[in-house]
Amino acid sequence: MGTAAQGEARSRAWRLWITSGPGLFWIVLFLLIPSGVMLGIAFFTNSDFGSPVLPLSLDSFSQVAGYGILGWSGANFTVLLRSLLQAGVATSVTILLAYPLVFFIVTRPANMRPVLLLFAIVPSWTNQVVRTYAWMELLNPFAPVSHVAQVLGIIPPHLGLMPGDFAVLVGLSYNYLPYMVVPLYAAAEKLDWTLVEAGRDLYASGAKLFFNTVFPQTLPGLLSGIILVGIPAFGDYVVPQLLGGDKAMMLGSLIADQFTFSPDWPYGAALTLIMLAFTCIGLIVFRRLTQRLGGGEGAML
Repeated sequence: MGTAAQGEARSRAWRLWITSGPGLFWIVLFLLIPSGVMLGIAFFTNSDFGSPVLPLSLDSFSQVAGYGILGWSGANFTVLLRSLLQAGVATSVTILLAYPLVFFIVTRPANMRPVLLLFAIVPSWTNQVVRTYAWMELLNPFAPVSHVAQVLGIIPPHLGLMPGDFAVLVGLSYNYLPYMVVPLYAAAEKLDWTLVEAGRDLYASGAKLFFNTVFPQTLPGLLSGIILVGIPAFGDYVVPQLLGGDKAMMLGSLIADQFTFSPDWPYGAALTLIMLAFTCIGLIVFRRLTQRLGGGEGAML
């Protein structure tokens, strides 16, 4: 009997390894190994050509902290704070846009919902570079949107809404909106409308009705959407590079520059590790927050 149970346990273990093996191999090959290499590069010295060389040094981390040959500079902290702010604001914008869109979809007839949801997702099937170039055309100085902003005195004449922080915010919000819509829709589709009706029977309306009946039920989807939007937006490269330029540089652009235009691989690796550290800290804090809010296992990491 014991032998049979042991054989069954070994069989389950083999099935688990077979099914999870490809995913684990992918994670090790394309996440853990590159992260380990990046960790090692960060402790090397920068050569005249930007590549890492011996001896080992902490100079790259001093650069991240703002210390250089000209003394201390707060430029890196400015970029980090801008990245956090842009990611936070973009996530908030996607939430404000996603809730009305999702509830418009879930209140339509059942046969129309998949089509409407598809319309919300289809733009994300286009390459992000193409979508960002489209926004460059819409926000350039000669575009109608920029002309209206010039007439209203929002921007000076002959200037456009890009490059700048506003253009980056628009680009991030647009590109990551589907990643907020999908988990919110999944949660809203399971909504218990009897609770909403009960709230109305108790004369609750507007914001009070929403935050006491709808919001708690959609919280798991909202928390998942915040992860799916906030983390990629924090490290985004394409949108800040094309719509922000030097005026609105974010962490992803600063890291990319260290491996391309002004090569300094150890410095770029140190910046990458700092970004990963902030991401991990954010995920840990978010998990704790999720547990306290009772977001459910579906929203936890």
